[in-house]
Order: sequence, then C-alpha cells, then structure tokens
Amino acid sequence: LVRLVESEGGSAQAGRSLTLTCTVSGNIYSAAWFRQAPGKEREGVATCYRGFTLTYYADFAKGRFTISQDNAKRTVTLQMDNLRPEDTAMYYCAARLSYNPGNWTKTATYDTWGQGTQVTVSS
Repeated sequence: LVRLVESEGGSAQAGRSLTLTCTVSGNIYSAAWFRQAPGKEREGVATCYRGFTLTYYADFAKGRFTISQDNAKRTVTLQMDNLRPEDTAMYYCAARLSYNPGNWTKTATYDTWGQGTQVTVSS
C-alpha cells in the first residue's frame, strides 16, 4: 500500500516562499502536486517522473514553482517562490503507481492521494 504524507503547509506574504514536501512510501511511477481553492476544481500544479528528470508545470507555476524528487529520502518537494494571494489553496500530493496514458493534469490519472495541506498567501 503506497502512502503519501504531505508536510505541513503554512502562511506567507505575497512575494515570499514556501516549501511543501511529500513523503512517499512504496514505489511509484510519477508524482504530482495539485491544489484546490474554495469553490474551484482541483488543478494540477506540477509533476515529475520517478527516476527521470522530466517535469511539467501548469502555466501559473512556470518560473515560480519547482518540483523535485529525492529518491534516497523518498520525497517529492514543491518549492514555491514569489507567492501570490491567488496561490492560496489546499495542496495535495498525488501518485501514479504505474504507467497509464492519462494527462498529468487530470485527477483521474492518479491512484493515490495525500491528505492535503493548506497554503495561505496574504497580500
């Protein structure tokens, strides 16, 4: 059974940075970070593929967010810089356990999810 555990989120002022870490127990094919703001659909933020350097980002994340993985620590990290108030949301770690052709931005592509962690950005 693969479990994903996100680190505690937090609060920051606009322009500052926060780091989220997802600890993965078990083998996965890829991991992603999603977010969901109140009243909005869950959206993909970034993804990386286990054992590969391939990464993809949502347009709003490009240039500000960085996803990375540490295989030794079994973690997937989302570094968020230059935060904006509109980044306020619940952030979720998700994992694909094996290959499937699903689009990385779609929630149905993923087999397992973390419990979510709140990020709040004030202006």
